[in-house]
Parts: sequence; structure tokens; C-alpha cells
Amino acid sequence: MSEEAPFRRLILVSNRLPFSLVEREGKIELTRSDGGLVSALQSYFSGDSGRFRFSERFWLGSADFPERRWQRFQQEGGSGEDFQILPLFIESRTYNKFYNGFSNATIWPLFHYFPGFAVYDEDTFRSYREVNELFAARIHALLEPGDVLWIHDYQLMLLPQLVREKNRNANIGFFLHIPFPSYEIFRMLHRHWKEAIIQGLLGADLIGFHTHEYVEHFLKSVRMVAGHSHHYRSIVFEDRVVKIDLFPLGIDFQKFYNSAREPAIRRLKEEIEQEFRDKKIIFSVDRLDYTKGITHRLLGFEKFLERFVEWREKVIFTIVIVPSREIISRYNERKREIEEIIGRINGQYSTLRWQPIIYRYSRLDFTELSAMYQVADIALITPLRDGMNLVAKEYVASRTQGTGVLILSELAGAANDLVEASSINPLDGTEMAVCIDQALQMPLEMQKEKMLAMQDRLRTYDVIHWVNYFLEQLSEVHSQKQGRRRKVLDDSTAVRMVREFRLAGNRAMFLDYDGTLVPFARLPQEARPTDALRELLQQLAALVNNQVIIISGRDARILSEWFGELPLTLVAEHGASIRLAGSDWEHLPDFDQTWKDNILPALQLFVERIPGSFIEEKSHTIAWHYRNVKADFGFTRSRELLDNLYQLIHNAQLQVIDGNKVIEVRMTGVDKGHAARRLVEHFRPEYILAIGDDKTDEDMFQAIGALAHTVKVGSGVTQAQFVVPSQEEVTRLLGKFVS
Repeated sequence: MSEEAPFRRLILVSNRLPFSLVEREGKIELTRSDGGLVSALQSYFSGDSGRFRFSERFWLGSADFPERRWQRFQQEGGSGEDFQILPLFIESRTYNKFYNGFSNATIWPLFHYFPGFAVYDEDTFRSYREVNELFAARIHALLEPGDVLWIHDYQLMLLPQLVREKNRNANIGFFLHIPFPSYEIFRMLHRHWKEAIIQGLLGADLIGFHTHEYVEHFLKSVRMVAGHSHHYRSIVFEDRVVKIDLFPLGIDFQKFYNSAREPAIRRLKEEIEQEFRDKKIIFSVDRLDYTKGITHRLLGFEKFLERFVEWREKVIFTIVIVPSREIISRYNERKREIEEIIGRINGQYSTLRWQPIIYRYSRLDFTELSAMYQVADIALITPLRDGMNLVAKEYVASRTQGTGVLILSELAGAANDLVEASSINPLDGTEMAVCIDQALQMPLEMQKEKMLAMQDRLRTYDVIHWVNYFLEQLSEVHSQKQGRRRKVLDDSTAVRMVREFRLAGNRAMFLDYDGTLVPFARLPQEARPTDALRELLQQLAALVNNQVIIISGRDARILSEWFGELPLTLVAEHGASIRLAGSDWEHLPDFDQTWKDNILPALQLFVERIPGSFIEEKSHTIAWHYRNVKADFGFTRSRELLDNLYQLIHNAQLQVIDGNKVIEVRMTGVDKGHAARRLVEHFRPEYILAIGDDKTDEDMFQAIGALAHTVKVGSGVTQAQFVVPSQEEVTRLLGKFVS
């Protein structure tokens, strides 16, 4: 591994190992799987384009072979070559409920937008958690400082947090290879299931998805289920920042592009071309799964034969279906339905010289697959929903002559990368029929223009780029995490801060109010300052050349009532109004306040629905408080209000602030950061202390953090330099400056 690389060992984790052990003629042989992830990572580590080098590489996954066979394989000196294999042997009944139960009978259909197929069984979820816990225990025994853990796919969505619980500083990446659905679909899961999934995923440092759409769906689900908003696709969770991004999975482009030179593939290609020399070939290959849209594809092809009579006896549709290893009765029903449709179409349209559909139910080896990619005039790839779909990319990479047409479902993740493909709605049989006709007639020059554009993109963003980019982003998160280690403000640090304060000339203290100078109260008006607090602020303001600034979300009227006679600078409504000590209030220019007429009805509706909540209207802001609402109920309703407000203020110059038991709407550009920077420019202090407790104070920390000693009250990730555990510690700290 290079010196600058932050990681020492790589531990890859997936549900299944990328290898199987097969016993042939008395010998145990290791056979590699042919999945997209396996091919991707093997290509990365077998080449020299990978930017990350690891001292050791492990691959942990459940074994589909008996433990005694594994022991014998080890005794005979077998190895996993690129990776050290770490098989996990799971009791078959538990694994079946985990894999064929919750993973593939609940998560798979729901995440692919087939909610009617989803099974809701608490017993299978218990097995799902149990298997994730077995993985976590094995990882805990293996993990060492400096390791990077990369977890893959929907079967292990609880695993990141389970690992994090026992390994707080672990470097964890997670990648989801299937779609993440919209919140309206995700919310169909039982409450504690979806809460466990969101919390499980947020245990990672970096979460990757194929497309921007999946990222947005996940971010909204996090906000609605767990209440965490994001900032530039980063979520503050517990004492960490979790980054979410898109990483479209590429392929080994050169492997498919160069396959045309291999003698065996070239011979097979020539045989197929000779067999169908006067026919146009349409090709598709899919795993047997209801998400692949195979029946809709066949019906679309049938409509093509019915409508475009001139193509009969001139087109062959070769469809290959790869058996699925899921043991679900629905798959067998699907197979029968597919074969009945094929039989009906062939029966109706076949002639003595021609059969429109050639059907094969088996796996294709690489030679057969590559030959078909190269001879097919059209690839018909029409899943009803697909995380990515690498078959579409492999077809494009295999077209060395630049000809051929890719017809691709707009609901496949690959449609975002292959924008030159002929995009269709896979449910619209008429559109599919017309698109096939247009593809068969597309001029060669247009075919080449589209194909070469897609090939250039796939060549650049190949699987090597995918792995490099994911690990680079994880490395960056790791570096930020190292620099963000929060420091608890201890007595020795406090003494040093006071010493620097006394040695400085001009000085300034920026102090938030609620949650910082006083604890939170049931109602805002009940959080009045005590006589002791007023006396402390009076003493601080009396110190020579010291400006004490209360910077709050409170309005100007209440701050004047509570602190008007004290020699303090007051900042109201996060900076909308400022009163310098001994001066009058200065207010921002009057903004158009008509926006309140659009926001208030939405807030009022929630007040009527949620007893205990109330609205606080200020000059430039409106706040909805739910501190007095039952915790779970208030939180759930607040997520609904947030979603409503985000939709309502779209394209408006407004901000929604998700605070501590309060949701606030305010004008964009009115925040504590702008106000603090303005006052720093006015007072020009040599020493600055800034203390606050919530999200609005992070604006202040960010704006003046390079110049100030910044202190966050309470837990959570912060841009402040130091943290204190409670509001009482703030009073104790400020007392040191006047003692």
C-alpha cells in the first residue's frame, strides 16, 4: 500500500462468497462466481490501475458448501488467490428465513416497486437480524486499526451499525446494488424494520448508490424516519458525519471490447452469423426474476410481429433466461408463464422456414455470451426496475464495429449512463414494438454515432474507476474524521482560554441563549433569565474592552424586555435585528413578508392536528414548536411538516431549519453566521469566544471559527473546536472569566 494511503487491509463483505467449492473426481475445486461485483473487484485487483494497495485482502461471506468440504480444501492447500476466503457457516433454517424470507420475499420486491409481492413476516426479520449479527461477530474478531471494511448489498443493511457498536473508529463503506425506493414505498415496511435499516446503514462512513435518484430517495427516508437532514449529501449522525453519494457501477470494458479477438469467440460468432445470415438478431439475457420484465418484453415483441408484418421471417429473437437460485414459488410460476407465451407466439407466427423466438433456459459461459453480444443487431434490455443492469453496458462494450442498437428500459439504473440508447417504457408494448421497428431501420452512421459515444463513456468510467472513486471518497471521509475528533473542554484548556482572554486587547463573546445560557423550557416565555445569569452577564460586560453579544433566535421585543438595561449587544432572530450596546435596534431592510401568508396555514393545520404544539411568529421568521408533544408522536408529525415545507418553499428565498423540538422558516441569508461576521468586522476583536448548542449556531462556528474559540453544548458532530456536556458547564466556564 502506498505511504499516503490511509488503509492497511481490505475486508470485503457480501452475503455470498464469490467462490464455490465443487467436488469432482475425488478432488475439491474452487470455482469463481460470475456476478457483477465479483468480476468488478477481480478486474480491479488483477490489474495495475488500482490506486489502492492493501497488505492483505479478505472476502467474508456465507458459504454454499459444507464446512467439512472447506476443511478438506484447506488441508489440500487450496486458496482464494486474490482474496483470503472467510466462509461463514450458517444454520440452514436460519439462513433460509434470512435469504429467501426477509431479503428476497420482503426487501427485494419492495425495493423494486412490487409492494404487492412483499411478505411481512416478523419471524423472517428476526432471522435477518440474527444473520447480520453473525456477520458482525465474525468481523469484530477480525477487524484491526487501519482496516477498511466494505459491505455490499441489501442482505446486510443492518451490519454497518452492528459493527460500529463495538468498533467506534472503524472505517466502513456500504454499497447498495439494487434501487433504493421512494419514501412512499419504503414507509410500507413495519416501523421498527425501517428504523433498524436506516440506523443500520448510517453506521457506515460512506454509503453508495448507483444513481442520483436512489441517493435522493435515501436522504428523504432518513429525514422522515430518523429526523436527520443532510448538508451537501452529508448527514450528522451521533458523533460522526456520514457521506452519501452516487457511484454508478462500471464494467471491465477492455475485457468485453477485446473479446472479439479471441479465436473461440470469433469461431462461434461466425457460426451464428452463418446460421442466421439473412436474419436480423434481437438478443436479451436475464436472470429469472419478475423485475426483469420478461413477459412484458415478449408481449411487446408479439405486438411488433402483429403490427409490422414486413419483418416476419426476417427477425430472430434469441432470449436467454438464467435460472434463479431463490427458492420462491413465484419464480416457477413466472417460468411457466414465460414458456407459455413463447409457445403461443411461436405457434402463431412460425413457418416451415422460420421460428421467431429461440429460447434457452440455462447459463451462458463467457464465450457464448460474448459471441451473442457481437452478432446481435439489437439488444432488448427492458427490466421493470433494475439497480443498474450491466448486461446493457456489456453489449455496448462488445460492439467493436460501432454498429448495433441498444433498446433500454428507462427504469434501469444504466439508463442514466447510456443516454444515447433507445429509451422505452417497458410496460408499453406498443412503444416497444415501434422502437424495435425504428432500431431495425436505423442508419449505420447513426448507430455508430450513438454507440461510440456510449463506448467512450464506459471506457472512462469503467470498473477500475468505480472502485478507485469509492475508496478515494472513503479515504477522504476517513481524513475528515481524523481531523474532526472532538475535544471535550477540560479544566486545563479552560484555564488556557481565560489566560489568552486576559492577555488580549479587544475581546468579544458570542453567546447563544436557549440551551446555552439557560436550559430549555416547556414554553419559550418560561425561559426567563435568572438574577444570577443577569449578574454574570453584567460582570462579563464590565470587563475592560469586552463585548458580550447574545446571539439568539428570540425576537427583539423579548430580548429588550430581558436584557434592555444591560450593556450588551443583542442579536435577534438569528441576525434579522441587531442592537449594539447603548444604541437603538437596527433592523434588516423590510423584506416582502407575504411569504408568511403561504406558510402559516400549513403550520396552523399541524397545530390543530397535534395538541401541545404551537406557532411563534416573529418579524422575519415563523416557528412551530413541539417540545410539549409526546416524543414519538411529535417527531413523526414534524417529519411530515418538514416534507410539506420543503415542497412548499421550492424555488422561494426561504430556509427551513430543523431545530431542537422546533421547525423554523426564515428568509435565506438571515443567519447567525452573517450576523457574527458583521459584528466581528465592527468590533475587530483580538480574542473571540463563541458558544452555542444547535444547528443555527453551526453557521456561527463556520463563519468565525478560524478566528475564535468555539464551544458546542451537548453531543453530536460539530464544527466547534471544543464541546461541553451540558448547559450548566457553560455557566461554570463563563464564571472563570470573571473570577
